[in-house]
Amino acid sequence: MEFSQQTIYIEVFGKVNIYFGIGVQILSAFLLGGLVGYDREIKMKTAGLKTNIMICVGSTLYTTISLLSLSDSPAMIDPNRVSAQIVSGIGFLGAGAIIQSRGSVIGLTTAATIWVVAAIGYTIGVGYPLIAAIFTLTAIVILKLINPFVRVIENRSEHQEFNIQVLSSGDCKRFVSRIVMNADNIELDEIYEEESTVKKGKYIINIFLKGHPRAVERIVQEITGLVKVEKCSHRIVSSIESDEIEELVTKAE
Repeated sequence: MEFSQQTIYIEVFGKVNIYFGIGVQILSAFLLGGLVGYDREIKMKTAGLKTNIMICVGSTLYTTISLLSLSDSPAMIDPNRVSAQIVSGIGFLGAGAIIQSRGSVIGLTTAATIWVVAAIGYTIGVGYPLIAAIFTLTAIVILKLINPFVRVIENRSEHQEFNIQVLSSGDCKRFVSRIVMNADNIELDEIYEEESTVKKGKYIINIFLKGHPRAVERIVQEITGLVKVEKCSHRIVSSIESDEIEELVTKAE
């Protein structure tokens, strides 16, 4: 049978022409990977829109082509090896998203999201785009709508006033501000940036806010992951002296 006459199974459609079926799979992978990626993009994560789309499309492609190859092979081959190789391969990509820096481990949620998006792509590749859509919505609910439960856990009575200090090798106030503004369970009081008097090209950002200690820890970890940030620290204070601000720069040199 010629390749153009082959059929492929797609949920709801049943057996369809291979080109139509692969088209449905690619479109599904693009849309579903994009939905998850959009949420990560607006939160300025390392694996954003394009990365998640590529992971989903890639997993779909590997699965589809591998299954087509298996159908043409006269040998007895286990199709589960396809998923096993995708899981192990995506593990390396997820490991690269986890960064240990300055005593903080960040990127765990990003790595987990990459893992889930690859599973969504695999589900599309074996012919179940609707099931993949259900799991995509589940992932989005976890990423976006679970925060109200976090607020319940992080009791408001435990909120404290914090000062976060950021030392950067360039102006990154806009990116830091977005992280703080998008954070949950905190009340921002003030944020300002000034150039260091100790060394040119260094900037110090001071953030004063009120929130739960765990919420502040999350903010500090996200800020630490920014490229220009050299150091980020926080403390429970109501005010801070100017010589303490300059001490942050001195320690980083």
